[in-house]
Amino acid sequence: MSETSAMGRPIVIAANRLPVMRTDDGDWTPSPGGLVRALYPMLRETGGTWVGWTGNPDDDAEPFSVEGVDLHPVPVSAEEMSLYYEGFSNDALWPLYHDALRESTYDSEQWDAYRTVNDRFATALADIAPEGSVVWVHDYQLQLVPGLLRAARPDLTIGFFLHIPFPSVDLFTRLPWRDEIVKGLLGCDLVGFQRPRDAQNFVATVDQLLDVQVDDTTVTYDGRTVVAGEYPISIDVDEVEEIATGRATRQRTSQIRARLGDPEVIMLGVDRLDYTKGIGLRLRAFARLLEDGRLDPTRHVMVQVATPTREAVEHYQDERASIERLVGEINGRFSRIGLPVVHYLYQSLPYDELVALYRAGDVMLVTPFRDGMNLVAKEYAAAHIDGDGVLVLSEFAGAADELTDAVQVNPHDDRALEDAIVEAVEMHRHERRGRMAGLRDQIRKSDVQGWAGRFLAALDVASTTDTSS
Repeated sequence: MSETSAMGRPIVIAANRLPVMRTDDGDWTPSPGGLVRALYPMLRETGGTWVGWTGNPDDDAEPFSVEGVDLHPVPVSAEEMSLYYEGFSNDALWPLYHDALRESTYDSEQWDAYRTVNDRFATALADIAPEGSVVWVHDYQLQLVPGLLRAARPDLTIGFFLHIPFPSVDLFTRLPWRDEIVKGLLGCDLVGFQRPRDAQNFVATVDQLLDVQVDDTTVTYDGRTVVAGEYPISIDVDEVEEIATGRATRQRTSQIRARLGDPEVIMLGVDRLDYTKGIGLRLRAFARLLEDGRLDPTRHVMVQVATPTREAVEHYQDERASIERLVGEINGRFSRIGLPVVHYLYQSLPYDELVALYRAGDVMLVTPFRDGMNLVAKEYAAAHIDGDGVLVLSEFAGAADELTDAVQVNPHDDRALEDAIVEAVEMHRHERRGRMAGLRDQIRKSDVQGWAGRFLAALDVASTTDTSS
């Protein structure tokens, strides 16, 4: 591969999924999701290779290119998808890493599949990565890859970024294969996290589990120095603003408001349908406010977009049933003929449609119990080029560290959440605009290009320091 990274060396990205998906007519189109929107612009501008699964089980697709980016598929069988992805990744690691909001399933067969798929990714990377190149591995599905790749290709510079939280020592040590996961991550030169607490949790876990030298944010392991640090991910602010300023978006925003009955305040939630997102929590808070008369169903409506995800996993099936039952109950009590008080969409929306919804939303509700970052919060601020709108944000989202002008709330406190919603709805225009200006200033200071650049620069320093030492 002739392309080079910002560090002057070839770069290879590895993630569970390729940044594209196959359409019905067999072509490839960019996938939805924060990671793709975060990394694909960088690869499109600088060139590079992305290694990942196509998303289709038993797919033996050959390497191909889309918009100047080389894509290298890694096959995953239907059984492995069930065991490695739906099983170990999302029924063991996901709940554990999100404060054990659900009980994890620890199954040896699932672990074996996780190890097998990680080994397959590491083998593919070892085969295609040019001599002395940079490999940037992403997220919880591939935590064994750095260690496996380091053993096969010690010439590589290896970075890892965890997009979800890293749990406390007490929680992480529940995992039967805790040592293997930690040693896998220690194959890196740099391990990146969303928040300082996540990096601290990782170093503390290493210190407790392994007989190694730990010094603040560094670990000396196997004769190398491994650095842990926080690199909060962001969005392509220019892309969002360009869509938001377009004539089609302005027209669509007006249409949305009209179809909702031109309410005084539109409250908006945009989430994957995941039990970590607090969707039911905000719907119940909305219902109580309507019942108490603090909100008026003739003036205030809620739009909740729930993107389908992991539909084969039982917890997600239960969450969907619970949310849809709750929406029905609220609409049954408070709606008028032809004017539901909650408008619920269980579907994936095109990005330009989402931006129009962001612009239409007067109050954005982002209330996860735990979230690595939550890019929706940043997208909402970027879309509000009018300088208006209020963001209600859980203090347990990674975005809370940066977006301090949001109305921050502990979502576990039902009264505090209700008060935060009312505060946002009733906020004076002068305060709304001041807060939104602060949010927009912050996201402009740290967009996706800055995030990627900071991580790669830190990775370069970490690898150089390690070589020198």
